[in-house]
Amino acid sequence: MALNISTLKTRALTSLFFVIIMLGGLLWNHWSFFILFSVIHFGCWREYQRLIGKIDPAYSQITPFHKYGVMIAGWCIMLAFTNRAWSIGGMRLHEIGWWAGLIFAFVLPVIELLFARKLELKNIGYSLLGLLYISLSWGLMVDLRTYGMSFKGESSLFFDFGWQYPLLTVAAIWINDTMAYLVGSVIGKTPFSKISPKKTWEGTIGGMIMCVLTIFIFHIITIGDGVNLLVIHYTIMAAIAAVTGTAGDLLESWLKRRAGVKDSGQLMPGHGGFLDRFDSLLIAVVFVWAYVVLFVE
Repeated sequence: MALNISTLKTRALTSLFFVIIMLGGLLWNHWSFFILFSVIHFGCWREYQRLIGKIDPAYSQITPFHKYGVMIAGWCIMLAFTNRAWSIGGMRLHEIGWWAGLIFAFVLPVIELLFARKLELKNIGYSLLGLLYISLSWGLMVDLRTYGMSFKGESSLFFDFGWQYPLLTVAAIWINDTMAYLVGSVIGKTPFSKISPKKTWEGTIGGMIMCVLTIFIFHIITIGDGVNLLVIHYTIMAAIAAVTGTAGDLLESWLKRRAGVKDSGQLMPGHGGFLDRFDSLLIAVVFVWAYVVLFVE
């Protein structure tokens, strides 16, 4: 796969704008983080429903209440993963999420029975898969943000370290994707998968190796205490994100292939839509979260 300079320039310019927005949301405070991923959540849901509607036209006929209700129900999952740092007027978003989620879990099936012309269990199944694929993943991302916050749940408005695990995961995905593209463009010859024919084994393996090395060297330099347990944890999380992120990319490519579309949306020139941008992160965050919960915190 030859290196396309024009495509690389387009991707670089749009990536710069994308990185600024992402870093602002990730690093400013816990509220900007939640707002950022709330926008991403609804963007991913819109594109997911579009893709599934193309794969199975019956899903494109779901009622508006089903269509938007399941998005809001998914957002309630994100609310449920917040902690006491996210509160408005003494009301915690965590509590709102749990109660609203329970209400939606009861009301959505009832409304579907009352107003749908024909109850399609497969359409409910598609929506449940979306809740697992999109909403639960972003809920776990929010939960990752709670680790490192002051007093495990309380945070000052501008300063806390809750961004460390989410930022590490996002950075690992970015490095892996960028290096896989560059290595694959220069030396890639062996197709990696029929699902994503532009990917090569050389690029995929090269991206993973460069991702792990970059994260390892960066933390060796910044922490300045040699190879300690924290550096090892960060390096393992980078490796997990690189491997599972590649799986996430293949999953979304499979969905697009089934739907017969090139991109999931038109969020950014040269980069596609929300799912195109966050497909790797959607899967990687689940495994990084599991590692943090089981072995780090």
